[in-house]
Amino acid sequence: MTQRYDVIIIGTGAGGGTMAHALSATPAQILILERGDFVPQEAENWDPEAVWKNRRYQTAEQWLDDRGREFRPYTHYCVGGNTKFWGSVLYRLRPDDFKAVEHVDGISPAWPIDYDTLAPFYDQAERLYQVRGQHGVDPTEAPRGSFPYEAVPHASAMEEIVGKLRRQGLHPSPLPLGLLRPGASDGCIMCSTCNSFACKLHAKSEADVCCVRPAIERPNVTLWTNARARRLITDATGKRVVGVEVERNGETTRLDASLVVVSCGAVNSAALLLRSSSQAHPNGLANSSGLVGKRYMAHLATMMQGFHPFRRNATVFQKTVAINDFYVRGPHTDFPLGQIQSQGRTHGVMAQTVVSWIPLWAYDAWVARGVDWLVMSEDLPRLENRVSVEPDGRIRLRYRPNNVTAHKRLVKETRRILRRLGYWIVVAHSHGSRNTTHQCGTLCFGADPETSVLDTFCRAHDVGNLFVVDGSFFPSSAAVNPGLTIAAQALRVAGHIVRTDLR
Repeated sequence: MTQRYDVIIIGTGAGGGTMAHALSATPAQILILERGDFVPQEAENWDPEAVWKNRRYQTAEQWLDDRGREFRPYTHYCVGGNTKFWGSVLYRLRPDDFKAVEHVDGISPAWPIDYDTLAPFYDQAERLYQVRGQHGVDPTEAPRGSFPYEAVPHASAMEEIVGKLRRQGLHPSPLPLGLLRPGASDGCIMCSTCNSFACKLHAKSEADVCCVRPAIERPNVTLWTNARARRLITDATGKRVVGVEVERNGETTRLDASLVVVSCGAVNSAALLLRSSSQAHPNGLANSSGLVGKRYMAHLATMMQGFHPFRRNATVFQKTVAINDFYVRGPHTDFPLGQIQSQGRTHGVMAQTVVSWIPLWAYDAWVARGVDWLVMSEDLPRLENRVSVEPDGRIRLRYRPNNVTAHKRLVKETRRILRRLGYWIVVAHSHGSRNTTHQCGTLCFGADPETSVLDTFCRAHDVGNLFVVDGSFFPSSAAVNPGLTIAAQALRVAGHIVRTDLR
C-alpha cells in the first residue's frame, strides 16, 4: 500500500530544514527525505586530514564538467546538507542586490521582490539561527534593528588588524555569525575547525541542529535518511505532483503527497526536475520556460593568505572581520567589486591538497605565519552556464565564471590591503569553473512564466503543488553568503503554504 503524506520535503539544508521546522507546527503529516544520514559526532569532525585529505564527509559521486571530464564536487549529502560544513556567515542581501545593478561585465538582474518584502523574514531567520552581529557599522547594511545576539569579539590579533584597516580608510565590520552559546559549558569553544568542518559539539548554527532535530520531535514529522528521491510523478494532466519515487535500502518505493517541496540544492534540484520528464513535461518537470537548470551561478571566490616569516599567528578563531567598502563600487571605478572576509585558519593538510608535492611540515610552518581571507564577487547569470543530466543519469555542470574583471580587481585591491598590513607575501587560490559552493540560480523565480520557473513564493508556474526552496530560486547571486536568504525565503514560503494550501 502506497504511503501518503500531506507534505513531502526533499532535502534538509538551509531550505528544506528551515521549511520542515516552519511547517512542523501545523497539523500536516510531513515526511522529510534525506539522501544521506546524520553526521556522527566523532574525533574526525575536527581532523583536517580526515576532512580535507580523505574527504570523509564529502560525496564520492562524480559529476562531469563542460568538457565531459569527471570531477568530485564539493557537496555533502547528510542531514543538514551543506550547512553542516558552512562557516556560519549569515548575511542579509544588501538592498541594492534586489535591484538591477550594472557591473563591469554585465547586468545583475532585479529580483521580483524587494528587500522590504524579505526583511521581516530575515529577522525571523536570524533568531532561528541565532545570528551574532553588530548593526550600524557596515556601510552597505540596510537600516535595521539589533541582531539577536552581540557580535563575536575579535581575537587580539584581529582587533589589531581592524585598527590598521581603519587607518587605511576602510570600514571593517563584524561578520554576522551563527554560533550557539559561545562561552557556555555546552557551547561553541571558538576553535580552528569551524569553516568546512562539522561541529563535534553541535554548537554551530546549521539546519540539522537548529531546524531538523526540533522538527522531528513532533509526532506529525517523520524523517527518512538514506532515502534518495529519484523522480517526481505527476497526474495525467501534468499539473500536479502526486508522488515521489524514492530509493531506500536498495528498494524503490512510491510515496504520495498533497504537496511537495524540493530543497536539494541548485544543482540537484534542477537535476531532479530534469529526471522527472513525462509525456506532459517532455523536457523536464515544470520546464515550459526551457529554463530548468540554466543560469547556474556560483560566487567568484578566491582564498588569499597574507604571510610574514617572522610573525606567528597565534589566533585560533579569526573568522570575525568583513570589509564591504567595495561592495557597491570599487576604487577608481563606478562598478561593484564585492566583499572581503577573514576566514577560519588554514591547516597544513588543507594547503597540501592544492599542491601535493610540497612536504606537510613546510605547509605547517607556512600557515602558522599566515592570516586567511576570502575575496568574493558576484557571479552574473548566463544561459550557457547550466546543469544537465546525461543519458546514464550523471550530472553535468557546464560553467564559466562571469564578472571576472571585477573579481580580478578586487583580488588586486586585497593584495594591496594585505601588503599595507605588513605581509611580505600574499598567495591566492580559486576553484574556478568547478566551483559548487554557494550554488544558485537554476530555477529562477519571477512573475512571468516565460522567463522564470517559479513564482515569487517559489511555487512552480507549471505545477500547482510543487515548491522549490533552496538557492535555485535566486535571479542573481549577489556577493554575500546565500544561506540566510535561503532560510528567510523558506520562512516566507512556509507562511504562504500555511495560508493557501494547508487551511
